[in-house]
Amino acid sequence: MKPEYRPFVDELIELCIKEDIGDGDHTSLCCIPADEHGRMRLLCKQEGVIAGIEIARIVFHRLDPEMHFEQILDDGVRVKPDDVAFYVSGRLRSLLQAERIVLNIMQRMSGVATQTAVYVKRLEGLHTRVLDTRKTTPGMRVLDKMAVKLGGGENHRMGLFDMILLKDNHIDFAGGIQKAITGAREYLKARGKNLPIECEVRTLEDIDEVFAAGGVDRIMFDNFTPEMTRRAVEKVAGRCETESSGGITLDTLRDYAACGVDFISVGALTHQIRSLDMSLKACE
Repeated sequence: MKPEYRPFVDELIELCIKEDIGDGDHTSLCCIPADEHGRMRLLCKQEGVIAGIEIARIVFHRLDPEMHFEQILDDGVRVKPDDVAFYVSGRLRSLLQAERIVLNIMQRMSGVATQTAVYVKRLEGLHTRVLDTRKTTPGMRVLDKMAVKLGGGENHRMGLFDMILLKDNHIDFAGGIQKAITGAREYLKARGKNLPIECEVRTLEDIDEVFAAGGVDRIMFDNFTPEMTRRAVEKVAGRCETESSGGITLDTLRDYAACGVDFISVGALTHQIRSLDMSLKACE
């Protein structure tokens, strides 16, 4: 995990605990003795890419620092039914409190990682890399982004704070591409910030405006056809990075990549996924 991600993760786990446990797990408190100990295992029930083991360890130790966590598999590996990812032992009350929180996190993260791996495989042999977007579950973006990386993809910006991305609405409200880019450069200079600048274009002619303004690190081709993308890549001619976005599916992904674009951003990596099936059950 990147060090800068840890505060997001810790805050999210605190929210998960507050949401699920509230003023106490009264079901466990009423029928499980406080000093009773046991052991559980995380069992995979579906083929895919597993993700979230690192987060599970943090959850268990946050609820009970005396938990013993025995990791068997690494995040990002392919799993099949009946694979065991880890064993965890400790107080039964603590294990039961962690169960649903861990499963919710790991099943979703593994679903994202598995979906990402499918897209990455489709680009095999090409230099194009697949990116995630900000179309993530509110509050869980850090986990979605981590899962994309574990699935072999790359992260776009984390949020609005770590990159300037001038999209259609920014450009229209600013009065055009050149005004938007000039404003971005002046803003960064005035505040002593060093953030990459990306500008969205909607036509081939927009590319000329971007280069007339200058100072852009990446151009995003929004809702271009593959043929338009090929022509756009030729027009950019390596002067900055290129990205395709908008309406690109698994079926059309490779067609766009074959045009020579550097990145393809796909919202479906994080907002159209199926969680991976797994269970956390008692064992010897």
